[in-house]
Amino acid sequence: MKRIFIRSLILLLLFFSFFIVSAYSYVDNISTNIASSVFRLHVVANSNSEEDQNLKYKVRDRLLDYMNFLCSETTTKSEAIEIAIAHASDFQKIAEDVIFENGYDYPVEVEIGKTDFPTKSYGDVSLPAGTYDALNVKIGSSQGQNWWCVMFPPLCFVDISSGIVPDDSKEELEDALDDEEYDLITNSENRSEIKFKFKIIEIFENIKMQLASTTRN
Repeated sequence: MKRIFIRSLILLLLFFSFFIVSAYSYVDNISTNIASSVFRLHVVANSNSEEDQNLKYKVRDRLLDYMNFLCSETTTKSEAIEIAIAHASDFQKIAEDVIFENGYDYPVEVEIGKTDFPTKSYGDVSLPAGTYDALNVKIGSSQGQNWWCVMFPPLCFVDISSGIVPDDSKEELEDALDDEEYDLITNSENRSEIKFKFKIIEIFENIKMQLASTTRN
């Protein structure tokens, strides 16, 4: 009886290990493909005061207008990043001008690189937590709430009243992802299965980010 119990326990542990390895491989593959298809914007306010938060949104709007102008003919994420890198000083100057125009003298830090993001919804599109390429803008002491969006494809330009991402933006995403990846981040008919898979990705990615943060600290 004891031998049967031990064998059953070993089989259970092997099955659990197989599940974890398979789930991790699935999450890593899906997350990498999704992250490789989008370029995001991350703006951090000086503080959580109403004035600083309003200033953050003004900086955001001006940066998005400029990025939209620069990338009006852009068709790939790599092109969008190259353009952003080439115009990094312009983003810096735009942010500084907005801050000065509104009567503040906060310094601004602009960087383009890997950034950890929480799960975020843009209208009817949801991106799982993970590490994404992003244009990072830190205002002043950068102790205020963050603001995130997707600069390419331009999911920032969501019709808030309808909560719907423009079809052309979703078409660019659909072209860059396979069917399952696209279903994961958009509304799908088989929502129960999709929600479960999305949650698995979210859990694993949050664990990975926490471990990476612990290692860095």
